[in-house]
Amino acid sequence: MIQSLPNDWRSALGDRITDADLKKLDEFVFVERAQHEVFPPDDEIFAALELTPVREVKAVILGQDPYYRVGQAQGLAFSVRAGAPRPPSLVNIFKELETDLGHAVPPDATLEPWARHGVLLLNTALTVQEGKPNSHRKQWKTFTAAIVALLAARPDPVVFLLWGEPAKAAGQKIDRTRHIVVKSAHPSPLSARGFIGSGPFRRANAELAKRGLPPIDWDLAIAAGPLDT
Repeated sequence: MIQSLPNDWRSALGDRITDADLKKLDEFVFVERAQHEVFPPDDEIFAALELTPVREVKAVILGQDPYYRVGQAQGLAFSVRAGAPRPPSLVNIFKELETDLGHAVPPDATLEPWARHGVLLLNTALTVQEGKPNSHRKQWKTFTAAIVALLAARPDPVVFLLWGEPAKAAGQKIDRTRHIVVKSAHPSPLSARGFIGSGPFRRANAELAKRGLPPIDWDLAIAAGPLDT
């Protein structure tokens, strides 16, 4: 598993994550897979880091952990593959996107276009046991906290969209004078009343405009090609 961690992220993380930390994670996931069904598969655990190179990160959507039902998790927070049935959280995200910015969502929409255009779709845990949300949260905390800290240490503004209590807790130390932090409830049906109408996409772009920075293109109809360089 650890061998699939992209080199640019491993290099950027430096001493924030040790080889011992990575080995411990590798062993934990190996044992969990031997005893339970675990999502996503090994080759997709770091999909968010693969699709969004560290130097290209403009924004971070921080969620909780991967979808815990068969055929859903793909290594990108809140996303499923094109054509896969949409979990309720993703349905609510699409509803909010249309209400917030007026972007119609294509029938086969996935969040991959965001990932390919600088939006890091990161969960606070990168694996989960089938049917047991938050089951791997403790083991991944150090790793994902290191990623947040790495991005929060940048001199240039990064947009952090924190969805749900675990995400808000993970973002407590982000410097609000340097970066843009937009908090919302989790889009799950259990908390959707606090998410729907929160305007996270509009608020993020409004804060960017205040700083004279270009907005993020949240339109999922954009081509899912490579990032502009």
